[in-house]
Amino acid sequence: MVWGMFSWHDLGPLIHVEQHLNSTTYLSIVVDQVHPIMLMAYPNGDGFFQQDNAPCHGGCIVQEWFQEHEGDFTLLRWPPQSPDLNPIEHLWDEVKRAIRQLVPQPSNLTELDSAIHLAWRQIPRITIQHLVKSMLRRIATVLKAKGGPTKY
Repeated sequence: MVWGMFSWHDLGPLIHVEQHLNSTTYLSIVVDQVHPIMLMAYPNGDGFFQQDNAPCHGGCIVQEWFQEHEGDFTLLRWPPQSPDLNPIEHLWDEVKRAIRQLVPQPSNLTELDSAIHLAWRQIPRITIQHLVKSMLRRIATVLKAKGGPTKY
């Protein structure tokens, strides 16, 4: 499994997750990767962090950590596992499309990991900025659909 993040400014690192992504593993990603990036990118604490509330995001240790660090950035309240509202799903689609176009296709996990990282690094900044800009429209569309599916 690969975990990633992005902001208006840039793509974040891709984290290879060897084991099942539970609350402890997720918290280590937040502490080791997300928090330092957020502090650097948003030193005034005016950044926003979105997670999709997968079960590992709701663990007590994770929630307590976010409460202890609430002045460092704002954790957005978000519906559980909401792909229509989760812009990173579009980046994963970009990565998948790039990998499908490779000839030859990756033939083992090492080649696949390299292909994922290469495709990730090739996502243009304009693409991520477009996704960020689209969030108000996406939210309005989901509200209009009363939480039902949308074209996103």
